[in-house]
Amino acid sequence: MDHIIHYDPELPPETPSPAYVVDLKRLRSNMEIIKSVQEQSGAKILAALKGFAMHSAFPLMRDYVAGVCASGPWEAQLGAEEFGKEVHCFAPAFTDEDMQEVLQFAHHISFNSIAQFQKHQEAIAGSSRKVSCGLRVNPEYSEVETDIYNPCVAGSRLGIRRAALEGQDLAKVEGLHFHTMCEQNSDTLERTLVHFEEKFGDLLPQMQWVNFGGGHHITSPTYNRDRLVRILKDFKSRYPHLEVYLEPGEAMAINTGVLVATVLDIIEEAPPIAILDLSATCHMPDVLEMPYRPEIVDAAEAGEKQHTYSLGGLSCLAGDMIGHYSFDQPLQPGNKLYFLDMAHYTMVKTSTFNGIKHPAIATWDPDKEELTIVRKFGYTDYRDRLS
Repeated sequence: MDHIIHYDPELPPETPSPAYVVDLKRLRSNMEIIKSVQEQSGAKILAALKGFAMHSAFPLMRDYVAGVCASGPWEAQLGAEEFGKEVHCFAPAFTDEDMQEVLQFAHHISFNSIAQFQKHQEAIAGSSRKVSCGLRVNPEYSEVETDIYNPCVAGSRLGIRRAALEGQDLAKVEGLHFHTMCEQNSDTLERTLVHFEEKFGDLLPQMQWVNFGGGHHITSPTYNRDRLVRILKDFKSRYPHLEVYLEPGEAMAINTGVLVATVLDIIEEAPPIAILDLSATCHMPDVLEMPYRPEIVDAAEAGEKQHTYSLGGLSCLAGDMIGHYSFDQPLQPGNKLYFLDMAHYTMVKTSTFNGIKHPAIATWDPDKEELTIVRKFGYTDYRDRLS
């Protein structure tokens, strides 16, 4: 995977295990790249809380971007209270209770259907805060190859198709929002915009803003940022009255975090199985859902190095297996493993299935050689989550 940067985190021996550890220097580097794109292009960039919601890092992040995008009332509240800038919210549907909560915090709300937009107009009109309403649209074009991550897959529940807008009163609609990408380069956005403008371009003169969604892999070493800036400038030259937003969730925290694990036991099979103090299903569910194979410091594909192991988790799920890896030396109980790129879309998906302990959350400042344990989790966190 070209976006993985190989590095030894050089964490101190007192680092707890299991633990998510976010490298603040790497996070700051990503944010500087994103801020540069924002300044050069004139677009506004939002941090997607669905991908990275570690609010202890928000003081570092907030000076680089315009605000956050949220997927419901709790993320909207977190963004308002902890990030403190613009809050944009989208959900496939809102209950009446959800809408009352979101209206306390959001600046923009994007609706997934005309019916939802109409249903909540009375609540919006009665709000004491000015909220700009938009519609999430489906350009019916996407280059995402994995269906579970493709917002425009055939039969998708996400976004309004152009045919559904015919004959509708859009006088109170101030923005259009589309999301079609997943960890892709700027050429994908360029092709997508052709389809977006073909289907919805006639509506843009009456809008105030447009949101190009997420999936922009801005901080990847192979991403063409100059082309992105050109695309955004060209779009704004065609529609100078529009405010343009992007919400590249994975780009913020990619390559900033590791998940520290410890080998607990070795089961002598063929290949041997190393049992770790964490779980794929609890702590890195994309391994099972995607499927996705995280990289490990000083490890390789099965058979590439002398000693190959299958890595297994702590839960009772038979399929709680992380994958096959090879190492230069035999693994032994007590060995620490460092899983790379474990900050975005990882911490936000964790569970305490089986009552398995949640990893600690920490930050590492390599310039100061300072490890900070942000939070440890205990039995009461597990107990209180369920009743």
